[in-house]
Amino acid sequence: MPDLLELENVGAGYGETVVLESLSMKLAAGQALSILGRNGVGKTTLLNTILGLTTQHSGVIRYKGRDLGRTPSHERARAGLGLVTQERDIFPSLTVDENLRVALRAGEWDAAGVYALFPRLAERKKNMGNQLSGGEQQMLAIGRALIGNPDVLLLDEPFEGLAPVIVDGLVDAFRKLHQTGRMGIVLVEQHAELALELTERAIVLDRGQISWQGPSRELLGDPEQLARLIGLDMAA
Repeated sequence: MPDLLELENVGAGYGETVVLESLSMKLAAGQALSILGRNGVGKTTLLNTILGLTTQHSGVIRYKGRDLGRTPSHERARAGLGLVTQERDIFPSLTVDENLRVALRAGEWDAAGVYALFPRLAERKKNMGNQLSGGEQQMLAIGRALIGNPDVLLLDEPFEGLAPVIVDGLVDAFRKLHQTGRMGIVLVEQHAELALELTERAIVLDRGQISWQGPSRELLGDPEQLARLIGLDMAA
């Protein structure tokens, strides 16, 4: 059975500017993978490349064994790749309920499932997107990705800039998602220790290339190596 997602010697960037070089990685169904590294090393570019939002210069991206080639981003999303961006990209003039309904695709996730995962959203289902707090907007962004019923969920720093109590709630939601055992999850997160606690495998990027990859527990148990790879400010 092929991996859910595979990148082989991928080079990509924006126009002629190359950000990622010779990058190879695999993601199995039900697996959670963290992408770590200092600012500006290509973590967000990697997620954008998987979804077809950058210029791919070389290599192959396979999803369920199929070469995505020049498949446009909207078709990748329909095929089962879901992205939650740092900007969240919710519709500010639509209600929570409407934000979810416009993204609905057939599958196990529906509005009721999202509201069960995020009870705060259920309490605010008639509120407009621009009436939500930052944490509630993040919940809505994740819920809207889930209601598209993806097989791969790409999360770009979902805990960034949020109050600790909100982060705790999102971490609990992440664990519940991961426990379903079906969806593959790729997590970009600045807080390295948190990301490593939530995932089975990790990749560390440095200047667009992989400088380390392996089991998350291995890196979590070696704080000196973690500090060398990522920096003391992010390993703390």
